[in-house]
Amino acid sequence: MSVEQLLAGFAATGTESAFHGRHIQPQILADLDGSNWGLAAYEARGGYQALRKILAADGGEGLTQDQVIATVKESGLRGRGGAGFPTGLKWSFMPRQFPGQKYLVCNSDEGEPGTCKDRDIMQFNPHAVIEGMAIAAYAMGISVGYNYIHGEIFQTYERFEAALEEARAAGYLGSKILGSPFNFQLHATHGFGAYICGEETALLESLEGKKGQPRFKPPFPASFGLYGKPTTINNTETFAAVPWIIRNGGAAYLACGKPNNGGTKIFSVSGDVQRPGNFEVPMGTPFPVLLELAGGMRPGRTLKAVIPGGSSAPVLPAPMMMDITMDYDAIAKAGSMLGSGAVIVMDDTRCMVKSLQRLSYFYSHESCGQCTPCREGTGWLWRMVDRIENGHGRESDLELLDSVAGNIMGRTICALGDAAAMPVRGMLKHFRHEFEHHIAHKTCVVGAYV
Repeated sequence: MSVEQLLAGFAATGTESAFHGRHIQPQILADLDGSNWGLAAYEARGGYQALRKILAADGGEGLTQDQVIATVKESGLRGRGGAGFPTGLKWSFMPRQFPGQKYLVCNSDEGEPGTCKDRDIMQFNPHAVIEGMAIAAYAMGISVGYNYIHGEIFQTYERFEAALEEARAAGYLGSKILGSPFNFQLHATHGFGAYICGEETALLESLEGKKGQPRFKPPFPASFGLYGKPTTINNTETFAAVPWIIRNGGAAYLACGKPNNGGTKIFSVSGDVQRPGNFEVPMGTPFPVLLELAGGMRPGRTLKAVIPGGSSAPVLPAPMMMDITMDYDAIAKAGSMLGSGAVIVMDDTRCMVKSLQRLSYFYSHESCGQCTPCREGTGWLWRMVDRIENGHGRESDLELLDSVAGNIMGRTICALGDAAAMPVRGMLKHFRHEFEHHIAHKTCVVGAYV
């Protein structure tokens, strides 16, 4: 089916206009540029109406904590940071009657190669994150929150701090918000660029001023989180979706996507496309439509492979991608992950061995060293792939690569080990012939190193 036919099909279902900027769906990045990130512009777009609604600030009945959580459950919103866990269900785990301090944390430590959506949300629409966090805090009875922002985007951290000052001055944060009994203090902090701090418990360790290394689970953060207190952690994009859900209802958000995959998703499309960038589309959008939105392939080139969910997701070959829809369930069924939504597109000039060499080096470099399988295994993977790429590969290397990757997976405290192993197994599964060619002929199958 052609892209034109696919777009026509979207038009028949009433969703085609989302691709032309007309606001019929939640659009976290819609109609935004560098000049309208502030409070006045956000309020003009309906900002903080959801917070006013739940707190009955405009004379309504308000919403109870249970009603807010039920609405988020109904929406089908799943965590946008990578795991895809149902957001409303996670919120229900928080022990609301806990007598001590509870915490809310936003994971903005966006370090996955290929991902650049969260920084754009905070740069161009920071109040959506603030309002979403305030609503979540109300729903779970939390009075203190933190946004942990990746250390290498300091300008974005400064923008978010400025938005926090606006929200405090307007009475959307602080004590007795909008004249209600609800209190919520929100603070921003930044890391220093460690990939491991994107793992939620390593993030908590860093937030406490310790070395960023993952914790054993259980106990889970909902019972033992920041400073040993109950804590809920969600991704930036997840929080930014919440205000629209509360304003328009969970059913409306779910209808924007597909069953079990509600709403829209921001995909960071990079690689060999003509117009790389962030694209917010309904969940379940066919991949060819997303590729067309990114301008299609470079002139004269054809699609070879796609990493659909960030560098840690297994690669999928072109024929599979052209028949896939962009949602958690469809991509998982194909053998990969939607992950953070980083779509890395590779054309027919790309050497899979060279690509894996770069990825394996990254994960070896970023391993925190706490777990032996990851500390030793990631370096072992990189050295083998590097040897193959540089013409010194051995026939036994491919079986050894698969064996080492298999012995890393599921044997580490956090998922970084899996993140290093899955690209290796995915490349060997779909592009083994390129590795065999490198070993046998000491050259790249595409004819040139890139």
